[in-house]
Amino acid sequence: MLSVVLSGLRARWASFLGGFLALALGVGLLTTMGLGLSATFHAPERSPERFASSPVVVQGQDRLTLDVRRGPNTVPVSQRLDRPQPVDKELLRELRTRWPLTEAGGPDAVGLDAPADEVRALVGDRAQVLTGDARRNADPDPERDAQALVGLNALLGTTGGVTAFVSVFVVASTFAFAVALRRREFGLLRTAGATPGQVRRMLLAEATALGVLASAAGCALGAAGAPLLARALVDGGLAPEWFAVGDAVWPFHLAFWTGLTVALAGAVAASRRAGKVGPTAALREADVDTDVLPLGRALLGAGLLLTGLGLLVWTCATEPSELLKRKTYTTLPMLLIGGVALLSPLLVRPVARLLRLRGAVGTLVRENSAASVRRTAAVAAPVLVTVALAGTLFGSAASVTQTRGVEAREQTTAQYVVSGGDLKPVAAAALPAGAVASPTASTSLFVRDGAEAVVKYGARAVADPAAFAELARLPVVAGDLRDLDDRSIVVNEEFERHRIGETVEIWRADGSGPVRLRVVAVLALGTGDNGPYVTRANAPGAPLDRIEASGGAATARALEASGGTVRTAAAWAAADHPASSPQTRLGMILVLGIALVYTVIGLANTLLMATSVRGGELASLRLAGATRAQILRVVTGEAVLATAIGTLLGLAVTAAVLGTLGAGLASLSAPVALVLPWAVVGAAAAVCATVAVASSALPAWRLTR
Repeated sequence: MLSVVLSGLRARWASFLGGFLALALGVGLLTTMGLGLSATFHAPERSPERFASSPVVVQGQDRLTLDVRRGPNTVPVSQRLDRPQPVDKELLRELRTRWPLTEAGGPDAVGLDAPADEVRALVGDRAQVLTGDARRNADPDPERDAQALVGLNALLGTTGGVTAFVSVFVVASTFAFAVALRRREFGLLRTAGATPGQVRRMLLAEATALGVLASAAGCALGAAGAPLLARALVDGGLAPEWFAVGDAVWPFHLAFWTGLTVALAGAVAASRRAGKVGPTAALREADVDTDVLPLGRALLGAGLLLTGLGLLVWTCATEPSELLKRKTYTTLPMLLIGGVALLSPLLVRPVARLLRLRGAVGTLVRENSAASVRRTAAVAAPVLVTVALAGTLFGSAASVTQTRGVEAREQTTAQYVVSGGDLKPVAAAALPAGAVASPTASTSLFVRDGAEAVVKYGARAVADPAAFAELARLPVVAGDLRDLDDRSIVVNEEFERHRIGETVEIWRADGSGPVRLRVVAVLALGTGDNGPYVTRANAPGAPLDRIEASGGAATARALEASGGTVRTAAAWAAADHPASSPQTRLGMILVLGIALVYTVIGLANTLLMATSVRGGELASLRLAGATRAQILRVVTGEAVLATAIGTLLGLAVTAAVLGTLGAGLASLSAPVALVLPWAVVGAAAAVCATVAVASSALPAWRLTR
């Protein structure tokens, strides 16, 4: 058996080359992403900066701690404040009488050279006492390194998931199609006395040998590629300057065994079908495919398709805001893509028959594509994956961003918006007659969600409620914005208590509270930026960062005294919600690039194998009077038709995902601004068509010499 396997691998190395490259590339990318992920789990240990010369630091409380219910008991839950509280003045006085203090950059912390135990005994629970590496918590934005890795972790995780998904699909398809092409060979083996079990074991042995070699090569490729990925992420602004891959071992184990498992999993289904081939298959000459969709594949495809559609509809009906999150519009479409790809043999023949291609060449293209369902589906499926990923990923991200920009513009009647940090209020006397200015600040509110959780909401603090009510055009579903004052709050429908007149208990951004505020208006949830709103009395220390104003050019000149950037409302909305940031675009391109590389490998391998075994068919066409040019047009036309079918199926998946996203936005009372990335989808389809034409034309040209 081993000699037969090795002889087969040597004799058919070209047939196995595509699967080897796809598997080696997949393992290499998994290794690279795993090494990158391992580096995102822990931020580097930085030395204290602000109080580097002080062995002890006394800092105000920087967390709000509340008791919540967990089963029959209560446990404390902490939420980080926007900024640490100032150190109590009485405590400062006591500290100063005993030790010299070092003050640096604000009232929230002081440094001192004193025994830590004595300081803790004096401070008690009135503040925090930091020593050693914990003194970093007094530095500006102490969690900036960890926060910088959150988005990178999500990107690498998403890319690794796409890599695993596409590699499994391409490798499984490659094995299945290769087995279909070797049907007569298996018939000869059965005629020579081979049992079905021996045929299956031969294929599994080939897959094992291929998997071990490709996985080992992939691990070496990943080890070399990880530093290059880290450098590209840093250069592209996706990772901080200090980011570098480590020396973790688990990514190599994970990638190697995943690659071997993928190879074996792709061969299992194919080996079962190969074991069912009878001796009479050696005499089979018909090129019309039968039994192209086994029961197992049909059930799996239907299950994935129904699960994907069901989850989309369920999410849209119950939690439509989840559709706006990258994790959702990245993972759910994969179920649809996998389901449609598995069921593609059912769709290829009717779609091909519907086409009305003219002339003898067109008729041959249509009939050959409809008859050779396996070949057509094997070409269309990877195209479907690429086009659908391009449409759903780029389309969903662009639609969400554009919707938020449209929503921001529609929520104000102001002609100008000033943005910046710590703006200066513009005096009413400085504005032209009839002009209105509404300054607001960004703040946070902490609210109990039932008895089991504490939720931190991003909120806006209104300086002038009357001006705010005049300029705001928020999606109010109940109440009146004009009733907002220091003892009330405007909430959205996400709040547990969101009826007019109900009381909401909140803690302010500095941890002070609780404060009970009366609900005076309720907003639709929208894309997530609708409220809550309070007055500045409930946002102590929050600096102004936005001023909305009505009026003409004289108003714009008056707003320049605030020290911020003055823009028209439309320009502000476009700048605050750009179509896509360079970092997001680079991340999407990375994901799509992986899918496109796999598609190229899958297309080239499938068409090279498929066309190379059509010598007899092409010779018959020459004997029937077809010219060499006509045969090349037939072969390349079939490749283009299969690519077009894959593109149409990918667009159908994209339409389903974007349509559900639009329905979710409508249910959130947000503007529906869907974007179909025609340029990206068209470029992906064009690359697929180019590779398909070249991979079919070259062997056809050689066979018709």
